[in-house]
Amino acid sequence: MANEVAVLGVGMHPWGKWGRNFVEYGVKAARDALRDAGLEWQDIPFIVGGQTIRNGYPGYVAGATFAQALGWSGAQVASTYGACASGTQAINTARAHILAGLCEVALVVGADAAPKGFFAPAGGARSDDPDWLRFRLLGATNPVYFGLYARRRMELYGATELDFAKVKVKNSMHGSANPNARYKKTYTVDDVLQSPMVSDPLRLLQICATSDGGAALVLSSLEFAKKHTSRPITIAAVSTVTPRYPNTVIEMPNFATDSAVGVGVPDTPFKDSIAKGAYEQAGLGPEDLDLAEVYDLSSALELDWYENIGLCKPGEAERLLNDGATTLGGRVPVNPSGGLGCFGEAVPAQAIAQVCELAWQLRGDASGRQVEGAKVGLTVNQGLFGHGSSVIVKR
Repeated sequence: MANEVAVLGVGMHPWGKWGRNFVEYGVKAARDALRDAGLEWQDIPFIVGGQTIRNGYPGYVAGATFAQALGWSGAQVASTYGACASGTQAINTARAHILAGLCEVALVVGADAAPKGFFAPAGGARSDDPDWLRFRLLGATNPVYFGLYARRRMELYGATELDFAKVKVKNSMHGSANPNARYKKTYTVDDVLQSPMVSDPLRLLQICATSDGGAALVLSSLEFAKKHTSRPITIAAVSTVTPRYPNTVIEMPNFATDSAVGVGVPDTPFKDSIAKGAYEQAGLGPEDLDLAEVYDLSSALELDWYENIGLCKPGEAERLLNDGATTLGGRVPVNPSGGLGCFGEAVPAQAIAQVCELAWQLRGDASGRQVEGAKVGLTVNQGLFGHGSSVIVKR
């Protein structure tokens, strides 16, 4: 309870390819969140923006960019960047400000206008930049890594292309009921397996797109929330852990692992440690979850996350999927929003959007995709360069 803050308002700009400035998406989401909280922009003393590196200088100073677009009000401001974990870092910055007593309420905003196709390195030659090198030396676009992870799962646990296809089918069913999702079409297994091969064994319908979109949250102290809502939803934990040396599984953007010759491997691998950090903060465990929003950059990666967040033991994710446990109506629905497969990546917005979905679910406002009786939900994703990202929300 001592580390909890309230989610007072949530807002989102629908995902898509709109061809407009990222600021427009963020402002729309922010105004929706403020309206949801029953507050005015002038009531907000602190705003945190998730940075986007693709939208020029305004993207690097996202907090001030959104503050100016909403109307200079004298609010304090911060901006955060942690690649795909940028939104969680923004949430954590606002949470820390509130818990420190520096403000009672804060606005968190993330938005992006992503390029067509797959993400590429920022311009310029930088021979000491691992992200630049993996493109220039290996030609390793993101889908290359996704395909390698899928192959790894097949070799270790006997996963099949049919299993990966079933993840996409499940999420397309969930996302078809989400008004903010970019892709609302439901797919069959045959549809997925007949789509073009992109990075063997992953096909086009199994890899998330790049998208435009925005998401926002109004966070507050619990005392402030009591005066403004009869439906309190709280953030019980925020985990932003980094790996421990040696990290023996290749993570983007690296293309080599640490040497474990002289140092023992950590008891908890990096991806497992992300949710573990959140569980420890909240005093909860995977058995307490009613739903989860996980980082399905590919349909195969979703299966890895089942194990990383403790829903099952290593090698058991396929059974969990095939038993229907992670589908709406199952034991722990995963990605009831539709996940990145239905949204695509709008990098600084996506971790915030995951929390928005949990808030709607826990309030009972997720029409058409509602997880009945949901009380505890977890988000998890991962940013380049070792940025863990997990949030636990409860009511």
